[in-house]
Amino acid sequence: VASANRRRGAQLNRTIKDDGLGGTSMISMCAFESELGVQAPVGFWDPLGLSADGDVATFKRRRATEIKHGRICMLATMGYITPEITGKFPGYLSPSMDLKFQDVPNGLAAISKVPGPGWLQIIAYALYCEATGGFGYNSDNQASAPGDCGWKPPLLATDDPELKTKRLSAELANGRLAMMAIIGMFFQDGLTGSAWGDWANYTDSPLRAFENELGVQAPVGYWDPLGLGKDGDAEVFRRRRESEIKHGRISMIATIGFMVTSVGYRFPGMLSPYSKVSFEDCRAGLQALGDVPALGWVQIFIFCGLIEGGFLVQDPARGPGDFENGGILGVPNASGPMSDAEGRKRKLNAELANGRLAMVAIMGMLFQNGWIGTVYDEMWGF
Repeated sequence: VASANRRRGAQLNRTIKDDGLGGTSMISMCAFESELGVQAPVGFWDPLGLSADGDVATFKRRRATEIKHGRICMLATMGYITPEITGKFPGYLSPSMDLKFQDVPNGLAAISKVPGPGWLQIIAYALYCEATGGFGYNSDNQASAPGDCGWKPPLLATDDPELKTKRLSAELANGRLAMMAIIGMFFQDGLTGSAWGDWANYTDSPLRAFENELGVQAPVGYWDPLGLGKDGDAEVFRRRRESEIKHGRISMIATIGFMVTSVGYRFPGMLSPYSKVSFEDCRAGLQALGDVPALGWVQIFIFCGLIEGGFLVQDPARGPGDFENGGILGVPNASGPMSDAEGRKRKLNAELANGRLAMVAIMGMLFQNGWIGTVYDEMWGF
């Protein structure tokens, strides 16, 4: 009974909601929005839906594991940083092997320096803690709160419920940060050859090929999480840059068009005199797809094809996105390029940044439009 009550307290069971059409729809409410660790700005964040089934026992097991890993990673992060700042312990790590703490390098290089018996001691101690419940993890079948080992650390433990919640939430947040931090340190160490190694030492870095290109801007610098440019192929990079600029320009126009039509602005006159469709008759957003006549879509596709195939053709001798027929702001045969090289670079970087933002923006608006079903006040939250 107690277990069932805890489950009901943690999970909102499936409810039936009238869909307004004489039928019903099932809504499964997630169970853990009020748990520790649900913090701004992301709130309850479970992108993989691991807790979608509302299983309390599984959630508590994962929470205990998260806390354990977070605590270990906080210690590991501090252990990685401290020797670089304060130095090593005095004395011997292994008297029998005449190995001093000072002889052990920091970071990944220490793995090969610690003697084999030392690693056996570390593994045996870790297994002992896991097997005996020495730190209280899962030792009482989750009768206690996840991570509650029964030990109250001085200066941190408190009986004030509000302060305790705040400190436990801080521990979770710091543990999550430490998990990311220690993995990042490992990667930096492995790629540069030493703990806190200079990235300049990573001579095989794919960043070397394109780190001075346009669009490499703060705060992320050269950002290629999928490693698309790691082969250093300049021709492929150029083709992708041309596509990025083109998509960014189209998305900037689309974003402005989406917002302008959403607030009610339309061209005067007829969109299709033959079909007696005026611009005013066309709805905004995704709904406009069904309002434009079929022949209108044919004209749009033909126009795009002519632009792609004849007017805005990329010249290999010119920079990506620099069309001879494009002129300034798309005006053919307009005045030549800017003479101020620094100002030109700044504005081209701005165009790339704005285009990237616009690509995200138009996709977000299309998704929001499709989800809400309208582009008017409800979509914009007015």
